[in-house]
Amino acid sequence: MRSSSDHPVVIVGAGLAGLSCAATLHGAGLPVVVIESSDGIGGRVRTDEVDGFLLDRGFQVLLTAYPELERQFNIDALELEAFDPGALIHTERGEFELGDPLKQPSSLTPTLRTALSQAVGSPGDFVRLLTLRYRLARTGVPTLLRGPDVATIDALVSLGFSSTFINRFFRPLVGGIQLDLGLNTSARMFDTILKMLFSGSAAVPRHGMQTISQQLAQQIPEHLIHLQVPVRSVSSQAVRVDSGEISASSVVIATDGNTAADLLDQPRTTPRSAGCVWFDAPEPPTKRRLIVLDGERSGPVANVAVMSNVSSRYAPPGRHLIAAAAPGYGKADLEQQARAQLTSWWGKAIDGWTTLRVDHIAYGQPDQSPAFSPKRTVEVKEHVFVCGDHRDTGSIQGALYSGRRCANAILNARK
Repeated sequence: MRSSSDHPVVIVGAGLAGLSCAATLHGAGLPVVVIESSDGIGGRVRTDEVDGFLLDRGFQVLLTAYPELERQFNIDALELEAFDPGALIHTERGEFELGDPLKQPSSLTPTLRTALSQAVGSPGDFVRLLTLRYRLARTGVPTLLRGPDVATIDALVSLGFSSTFINRFFRPLVGGIQLDLGLNTSARMFDTILKMLFSGSAAVPRHGMQTISQQLAQQIPEHLIHLQVPVRSVSSQAVRVDSGEISASSVVIATDGNTAADLLDQPRTTPRSAGCVWFDAPEPPTKRRLIVLDGERSGPVANVAVMSNVSSRYAPPGRHLIAAAAPGYGKADLEQQARAQLTSWWGKAIDGWTTLRVDHIAYGQPDQSPAFSPKRTVEVKEHVFVCGDHRDTGSIQGALYSGRRCANAILNARK
């Protein structure tokens, strides 16, 4: 009989964390097997082609400042297309640009005009934003994640930001990224995400977010990834599936947090949910590569992106793809509510938009309320490991880092 060390490391889940873990272990010469219950790789980072449009699973962006990108990817091969830095903020007085003149000098004049108009906030708010940017630029991410922790809304109030600026800028932008319009997420995560936005770009791969997952999977022989195989239970030496047991030297649970909790017989948590309505439009509401923020809290849609302005591949020639993101909104009437809201912004032109798909994503991100402590233990029992963004930070960076960190823990245990 073979010893248990001859068996592969069995990884349950082919999302970013599982693929990162598998690629690291395979690269180090360890045998691996990846088991995925769905019909494709990528987990939440997948893209579907619908009538010639590329629809990600919910509105997503990749922050190019994430350290794991340089470590785990051929960035040029991702063919990243960046949003312009900043945002257009929709208010009852019209749309106002808040740009980043340090990255894009041409945005200085419209940003000064926005500050002086006081439609988004007072000039003092803009000064406070620059001060915050300076502090974050001088502070490393590990230090930010160890800092004093309160809810983001409390941190912003303590920094002196006005309620107008919080509601019209931070809530739809950062609250949209973190799927938390109440801004109750950890201030540690807020600082980290804002630092990434300031130091890099928000981008999407030219051919959709699934390009990220596909490039990771290319580092693993195809026959080692098994799709549509639900896992029923795990132990330190085996994974049980419908057809029997798969012997393992170690088992890695690389699922979302609640699926991992079920497999480990641990309590579930309440994740952050997300909604998104995808529209086909004959004309875009803006030709800018800027995200449009709801500065009025006028409906479930917190921000809107014309994806085809950023990457033309997202839509067929002559058409435009609109993503209307509604963090935390899980009701069945999302499309109706989104149409009513956007009609109040842009008028009857919305009548000519065709709905391509409505996404309701129950597990968009793990809850990261304060006190938030990333870098949770990956080995939960002997030879049983867990990785995923719920073990580190709720982000693509967190998933990638967690997968690699888990793989390294397995490799170090064998030295």
